[in-house]
Amino acid sequence: MNNLIVLHEGQAKVRLDDPWTLLREDLEAPCSGPLILSLKDWLASQSEAVLTGAKPSPDGVLLIPDDDPLELEPWLAVLPLIAIDFPSFRDGRGYSQAYLLRTRLGWQGELRAVGDVLRDQLAHMRQCGFDAFAVRADKPVDDALKGLAGMSVLYGRSAIEPRPLFRRR
Repeated sequence: MNNLIVLHEGQAKVRLDDPWTLLREDLEAPCSGPLILSLKDWLASQSEAVLTGAKPSPDGVLLIPDDDPLELEPWLAVLPLIAIDFPSFRDGRGYSQAYLLRTRLGWQGELRAVGDVLRDQLAHMRQCGFDAFAVRADKPVDDALKGLAGMSVLYGRSAIEPRPLFRRR
């Protein structure tokens, strides 16, 4: 993916060598390397060993806004990556999906925002638990990096800091 920003030890960096290929529809498309598939396609393409938790999956899952993250619970231990789709910057359901995955389900792997991802959203996405951001291709990634430095102090709780400000002193 182009324009990919990842957080590593709290620092945001542009990843130029992203091995993942996002397939939204066509499973027959020729691809090398690991794939990010819709939940339906992921379930249909995995071996019995992966689905029973005996073997890690080579592929990641794409959640669209209508998907319930709780459906992934049986396979969280075998998933290498979960991507959450933002079909429009006005659609905020992905924030809830990310927060649920991080807080209630305890997801520790890479959580990637894809789709209509813009600079102004990155700081809030980070607070909801995202640690990778595929910024829209027509936007400069270097400018988007500044969006992660937008808020230095947050008053409320978040997925990365569950204590409110008054409890942090």
